[in-house]
Amino acid sequence: MKAGLMRATHPAEAAAAHGVPLLEVDRLTLDFATRGGRVKALDQVGFTLDRGQILGLVGESGSGKSVTAFAIMDLLDQAARIETGQIRFTGIDLLARKRRALKELRGREIAMIFQSPRTALHPIRKVGHQIEDVLRAHSSVPPGLRRQKAIEALERVRIPDPARRYEAYPFELSGGMCQRVMIAMALSADPSLLIADEPTTGLDVTTQAVIMDLIRDLVRESGMSVLLITHDLAMAGEYCDRIAVMHAGHIVETAPAHLLLREPAHPYSAKLIAATPAKAASIEALAAIPGNLPDLRQPQPPCRFSTRCERHRPDCDQPPLDAARLGQDHLVLCRHPL
Repeated sequence: MKAGLMRATHPAEAAAAHGVPLLEVDRLTLDFATRGGRVKALDQVGFTLDRGQILGLVGESGSGKSVTAFAIMDLLDQAARIETGQIRFTGIDLLARKRRALKELRGREIAMIFQSPRTALHPIRKVGHQIEDVLRAHSSVPPGLRRQKAIEALERVRIPDPARRYEAYPFELSGGMCQRVMIAMALSADPSLLIADEPTTGLDVTTQAVIMDLIRDLVRESGMSVLLITHDLAMAGEYCDRIAVMHAGHIVETAPAHLLLREPAHPYSAKLIAATPAKAASIEALAAIPGNLPDLRQPQPPCRFSTRCERHRPDCDQPPLDAARLGQDHLVLCRHPL
């Protein structure tokens, strides 16, 4: 850990010493109040993330990926209500902590980068000053060293001529460069967990690869963990250690990335792979997933994919539906897996 960022006790290191996962989301159920009724956005969501791993949370838009991230960060809309479940960070239930304690944790131990980085940055504030804002709020770096630490943060994410870029405004930088600034801000307080919500949205393919290579290299260098939220299954397969597939507020399958891409067990996972350009032999081989996400304002069957599934059987509609273990690290929420 870099000078000026030392803490008396690092919770992630203490948790790792006792074999506790860095992050555990356990049976998280959450709904939103809307004009059309309450929407159960998450239902019994659960997964774990160990230190030094990248976990991909993958699914269609509207499946609940970002809502899960906002719940972890305590950034939910006021209309949201957590009904049941736990979110444990280093074994500590975040939902049981007071909001002030969560605020201190957020940014210091858990950081997040958002999609559309140019709009996430303050448009008329120099990027170096924005990094210093994070250091001021979440680290013990003395005021006289913050400028140098901010420049080092820019250098860490491989921004050329970081001392000059420190003085730049977001509108003077490319989209890829703005995303690097966002990563530098997120990592400036040396967090244990980085949540990356669609970090390559709006970037060209080459820049996407540069950003993802950077995140992977930083994980290897620092040992931090990453929760990568994406709809791009091919990217998740290339960069993630494990993948959790999400559909309509359910985690339908979790497995090591290589295993899930080679042997998907849930019909939805298989259809996602078939709809992924990088996995198709030709354009003609691409197969769209039939139907739409269910209306979560309405009561749902135990399997929320049942109306879109070719393997649907009458017993699929009988509660309860529990995840089946197919291997040591392979879970599937399906009565008739592939």
